[in-house]
Amino acid sequence: MNYQEVSNFLFSQLPVYQRDGKAAYKANLDNTIVLDNYFSNPHSDYLTIHVAGTNGKGSVSHMIASILQEAGYKTGLYTSPHLKDYRERIKIDGEMIDEGSVIDFVIKHKSIIENMKPSFFEMTVAMAFNHFSKQQVDIAVIETGMGGRLDSTNIVTPLVSVITNIGIDHTAFLGNDIKTIAGEKAGIIKTGIPVVIGEWNKESASVFLLKALEKNSSIVFADKLRTIVEIEDLKNEFDVYLNEDSEFLNLKIDLLGDYQQKNVLTTLTTLNAISDNIQVSKRNIADGLNSVVANTGLKGRWQVLSENPKIICDAGHNVEGITYIIKQLEKEDYDKLHMVLGMVNDKDIDKVLLLLPKNAKYYFTKANIPRALNEQALMKKAKEFGLKGASYGSVEMAILKAKEAAAENDLIFIGGSTFVVAEVPEL
Repeated sequence: MNYQEVSNFLFSQLPVYQRDGKAAYKANLDNTIVLDNYFSNPHSDYLTIHVAGTNGKGSVSHMIASILQEAGYKTGLYTSPHLKDYRERIKIDGEMIDEGSVIDFVIKHKSIIENMKPSFFEMTVAMAFNHFSKQQVDIAVIETGMGGRLDSTNIVTPLVSVITNIGIDHTAFLGNDIKTIAGEKAGIIKTGIPVVIGEWNKESASVFLLKALEKNSSIVFADKLRTIVEIEDLKNEFDVYLNEDSEFLNLKIDLLGDYQQKNVLTTLTTLNAISDNIQVSKRNIADGLNSVVANTGLKGRWQVLSENPKIICDAGHNVEGITYIIKQLEKEDYDKLHMVLGMVNDKDIDKVLLLLPKNAKYYFTKANIPRALNEQALMKKAKEFGLKGASYGSVEMAILKAKEAAAENDLIFIGGSTFVVAEVPEL
């Protein structure tokens, strides 16, 4: 089997959430535990940091990994979903797992895959944990999928459990309110393991405090401990204060988007929580934050693809993520706004559409996955919210039409779904 054949096998044989939606979701850890035992519990061979949350968990995971790499640790990074290549999910020191390792894994363990038929996510987690063990990483940053308590990654006993924030998303699986969703995310909190919560929220805080008390775990809220002060006229450069004392001056980050400042606070607080086991210097932190993209290959977070017209894409797709995007768009200088927009069909899109600017020209589209909402259905629904435009059957065509219509001083934004961003040709 070559890599393409292996990739086709994984995607065709196993339930894949991006393709099958709810049918691919396993509401237990049974398969994960069986696979972990089959591979002789590889996750116990290295240190881990476990990161969950509604928004920001991917950025935080990449920030932490970048800093650990700067400090000289051989660093594994497991994230999901991927944008262009399946192998993006499993990285060591910023390098994707090589095709040969994926091929060898599938061929060697094809029988258990065919017999068990684990989900795509369960199999990928097993592959990641096994790869990190074989490559003898010092530490791995492990991002959960959508949840926490029943997430396949939740067999690790990490140095620290991190929950970036809580918002309304994946309600079919996690619950319809903040407290219920927080309860699912809080499932990653382990006995005696410190907990870092990125953002204080009155509704979710009580859930986390109670769970931490139950597990005898220390808990800290990053945005209650640290604050950021922007430096006037300087983009992505700021000072950080720990309580009221200066901790970092002129700290720079290569990830664009003001929302990344919250993720920086979570990252710094996480590193402080593990300082007895993992040592990083202020220089490591400064260099790591300023080289997240270079060190880890992170894409799709307020990524500027070109200028004149300016083209920006962002993978934010729920109410909280879109709220951040709209605030960021308001800071941009442009004549006209063009929005290339696609969404998936199992989301409550009304709340998102309500947030979107009415003074933009829309190019409604759909990603090439079964879960994608039909572009004409999206256009029809959007009209109810005063959003006007045309529909296009592919992301590439929608972008092409936006480019044709946009003047030099206009802005084109591409988003609404991770899967839309994944199909941006320039990414």
